[in-house]
Amino acid sequence: MSPAPVIIAIDGRSGSGKTTLAIELAARLREHHKVSLFHLEDIYPGWNGLAAGIERYVATVLSPLRRGEPAEWVSWDWERHYDGEARTTRPAEIVLVEGVGAGAAAALPLLDAVIWADSSDADRRARALARDGGTYEPFWDQWAAQEAEWLAADDVPARADVHVANRADGAAPDDVLQALEYLPAVARTLLPELAARGGLAVRAERIDAQPEAARLFAALFGGSTNAAWLDSSLDPAGLAPEAAGRSRFSILADDGGRFGQSVRHGSGITRISTGQATVTTDGPFFRWLDSVWGRPALHTPEAYPCEFTLGWLGYLGYELKRETGGADVAATTPDACMIFAGRAVVLDHAEGSAWLLALDTPDADGWLAAARRAVGAASAAASAVPAAAGKAPTFPAPVFTARDTEAGYKAKIAEAQHEIAEGNTYEVCLTTALTASAPTGPDGLDPWRTYLELRRRNPAPFASYLHFGDLAVASTSPERFLQLAAGGAMRAEPIKGTRRRDEDPSTDAALRQELASSAKDRAENIMIVDLLRNDLSHFAVPGSVSVSRLCAIESYATVHQMVSTIDATLRPGLPRAEAVAACFPAGSMTGAPKVSTMAILDRLEAAPRGVYSGAIGYFSLNGSADLAVAIRTLVISDGGGGTAELSLGVGGAVTADSSPHEEYEEIRTKAFGVLSALGTGFPEG
Repeated sequence: MSPAPVIIAIDGRSGSGKTTLAIELAARLREHHKVSLFHLEDIYPGWNGLAAGIERYVATVLSPLRRGEPAEWVSWDWERHYDGEARTTRPAEIVLVEGVGAGAAAALPLLDAVIWADSSDADRRARALARDGGTYEPFWDQWAAQEAEWLAADDVPARADVHVANRADGAAPDDVLQALEYLPAVARTLLPELAARGGLAVRAERIDAQPEAARLFAALFGGSTNAAWLDSSLDPAGLAPEAAGRSRFSILADDGGRFGQSVRHGSGITRISTGQATVTTDGPFFRWLDSVWGRPALHTPEAYPCEFTLGWLGYLGYELKRETGGADVAATTPDACMIFAGRAVVLDHAEGSAWLLALDTPDADGWLAAARRAVGAASAAASAVPAAAGKAPTFPAPVFTARDTEAGYKAKIAEAQHEIAEGNTYEVCLTTALTASAPTGPDGLDPWRTYLELRRRNPAPFASYLHFGDLAVASTSPERFLQLAAGGAMRAEPIKGTRRRDEDPSTDAALRQELASSAKDRAENIMIVDLLRNDLSHFAVPGSVSVSRLCAIESYATVHQMVSTIDATLRPGLPRAEAVAACFPAGSMTGAPKVSTMAILDRLEAAPRGVYSGAIGYFSLNGSADLAVAIRTLVISDGGGGTAELSLGVGGAVTADSSPHEEYEEIRTKAFGVLSALGTGFPEG
């Protein structure tokens, strides 16, 4: 008896490309493994034999193979329409079983993974008849009816681990192999494949150029379904050293190329798409993140000044708090959306250069050549009007509705102060949301144009534009949540305390001084500093936690802000994703103490926050990460029927001596930058 094999079923309707996929996948796996391949078409007892064939397959093929024993089974003679010769399928390290019904419910306890392949009805029929010709054509409708009846009672696609939108272009086997590496039941066997993937190097090229970033992003990634622009849109010239450092680099990327991937996570389910394949796994998101990012996989290229060396970019939504001590609340948007970028452009605003990064794969040369051309074109146009940003959006200004009326929000402030008086919390970061619908199309709202107007009016060190299919995020965040350097240095820079800017210089200076001297704002800020010192200490080298700046004032296009800086050093060997989780969500968006205050906020707000209050940034292959707090952030979702749904979260910290009137005016101030870019105002009432 041999050891039990890993058994992978490849299922799908007739003509979906299962057979070709199985043969090509077996060829790739045989580079490192012994592989057996079984085709269900060899065992179906005739054109009416789908159900009986599944029974034979489970009893005479799968059951012995699962035990590590040879499978002795009787083939079907399609010419004589009767049982044929006896055959044997021997167990191997990996067994692929392919055919309609391979992933049936009766087979599921004996399988390690199920792949569902699919194509359009027209493509499936054309492929099947091209392969089997006149033999199959008279029976196509009969067999298709059996498939439909079987799937109506046994929904294999709904529970498949991997889905393949098979375009029959030769890419599916590599995509499926990459997807299988995310399944725990299979991944251990695929260690040679994982090692080969982990051995990739990054190619880096420096170009002395200052391309117009919007034009460059549009040229390289404007047509991508999933793309990210971490856009340091605040000019670092003349800024204080700390602010200039936050504003030095911009990162532009998509999920294209050989190893490009996208991921969406919601309520414990993670879906990773890689090319034509999508794999579904369950479990906590931060545990998954640690498996793909937690250990450095690449060294930083020589002379390259940025910490980002390709990797994951996107957002973590606030509702991931369910994994860090908060309650389980369902959001209308994914709890996390990210892309894996195997190629990117990094703009160094301080040195006036562009870096091209690409994993060293066969398709790297072509992309690098295209990126060089795009950088050249965007540099030549740098002095021109930015692409698509020459004028403000012309669609009708959306009319926003507040989740809470002014009276309702002030009543919640009073409730928060009651919780403080009862000793249940010291500070409550109470938020609300503004929502609107807007038409899309040629004369309607366009997320890209909206973001360009937003960054023009309100540049910020952590601005970002994320596009994930039917979801876009346009942010001009000024606040760093957490930076983790490849060498282990950690930094948090919470913001607590805000004043509006004023066109009159003397009034503006007075507002800045008012913030600097405000005892209330300093108290809010210091409470959050203490909370973050505690968060960082869980994974920090003892004695390394320090506060290098306390209650400093920084000015942006529409607001003055009070900022502090907390530094620490990660203890060697500890999981990096868990260190991020220990600080999530940002204390500046919850209050203190964090866990009990999140419970209070769930009751007061009575609604999910979604992207807002989460984090936006990157997790790099060298083990570094840099994440901003998702504030000043417009979320744009496809509402269907030619409409977009808009959401803008706003909030402020409530303390025992907060003035309800001043707190309400603060959320109006914070909303101004985004609302003005849309040509609209804060809802009244």
